[in-house]
Amino acid sequence: MIWLQLLVLLVMILIGSRLKGIALGLMGVVGVFIYVTFFGMRPADPPGDIMLIIICVVTLSATLEAAGGLDYLVSVAEKIIRRHPSRITIIAPIVSFVLCLFAGTSHVIYSLLPIIADVSVKNHIRPERPLSASVIACHAALTGSPMAACTAAFGAILAYPGAAANIMFVCIPSCFIGSLAAAFVMMKYGKDLDKDPEFLEKMKDPEFAATINELSKEVTLNEAQAKKAKQAVIIFGVTILLIVLSGTFPQIIPDTAAGSVNFHVNADGTLKMVTVIETIALSAAALMLIVTRTNAAKITKASLFNSMSSALVSVFGVVWMAATFMDANKQIIADSLGKITAAYPWSFTVAIFVMGVLMFSQGATTKAMMPLGLALGLPAASLIAMFPAVNSFFLIPGYPTLLAAINMDKTGTTKVGSFVVNHSFLLPGLVATIVSIGVGFLLSSLI
Repeated sequence: MIWLQLLVLLVMILIGSRLKGIALGLMGVVGVFIYVTFFGMRPADPPGDIMLIIICVVTLSATLEAAGGLDYLVSVAEKIIRRHPSRITIIAPIVSFVLCLFAGTSHVIYSLLPIIADVSVKNHIRPERPLSASVIACHAALTGSPMAACTAAFGAILAYPGAAANIMFVCIPSCFIGSLAAAFVMMKYGKDLDKDPEFLEKMKDPEFAATINELSKEVTLNEAQAKKAKQAVIIFGVTILLIVLSGTFPQIIPDTAAGSVNFHVNADGTLKMVTVIETIALSAAALMLIVTRTNAAKITKASLFNSMSSALVSVFGVVWMAATFMDANKQIIADSLGKITAAYPWSFTVAIFVMGVLMFSQGATTKAMMPLGLALGLPAASLIAMFPAVNSFFLIPGYPTLLAAINMDKTGTTKVGSFVVNHSFLLPGLVATIVSIGVGFLLSSLI
């Protein structure tokens, strides 16, 4: 029976992934319906904690966007990239990593992609190199970012004092080193534009040559906008610091009266980390709104805020389905995987990687797989080292950031091959993931 239930899980995920967008979440709920109706399975608890984290963190980021803070950060990143054009294959992924680490979302890279493509072409550098490495770096940065929903959810799953600090201690440097390794691998990947026969043939077309020679529009802010944007960035930065300090030193978090455990408070009266993130993030958003005098209506119109609805539906449906399957077959899964993971703890990384490919979501994969890892008796340190494996959705090039990079490259060097999986992001993605996990295991031995 478990194999039939597993087949339902995989079919729903594959259909949802193929249809893209919120379809993954919708098919997840269809899976729950099938489980309950035809298998008599008890529905698991929906992932309310990670959904609330997404709402609060994305609302804060959308407020930063509405106040002009994201434009300011992108303008700073643009200046750095344009200042070192010949080293763009290394500089662009570093800038992308730092920007997404700070912002807690990979969607900010959309503004950088045309800049990276433009600078590459003007310096006869194959755009595929920095574009693919930068996209991989922007996702790697989230597995360790204190403002990323997947990192916050992972800290809540581990649920021991200082868990968030340990995740950042291991994953930020390991993912940065992994991203650098991917960038170095891409430095000589493919032919330079002035030696690429396909590109040179295309340049004979006047219309194509005209589009290539167009200059990308630089991000500019007037004095009043810049002042407001800087204020928003400062508030955002202080918010990150407060969340990091709260995760590192849980003793500074105020305690409440002891009582029954609920969604936000433990039985001893201590606040859960989810509660801390929610209250700090939304309070900071309110402060940002007041200080910068931003129109509240602009927040709901921000691109980040609109992307939240898709993320919420996807996480809700697919994690609910996966949790229902896991709960119903907990003992069988533990018995079958327990011996393997006990002898070879690293083997659980493969399971995380595969689920990451299927689920197309770092947060959903984290919520579905990390509790299973704990149930199998894997040490928290090992799971932290494996955390970058949730970034594996690059394997099938359907994620918006990957598609955006392909569309931004007017030269056509960033592309999907005839076999789908042989695409521009495969090599840097595999290198970044493998190196990040390897370095992660070394660093996790110190915690």
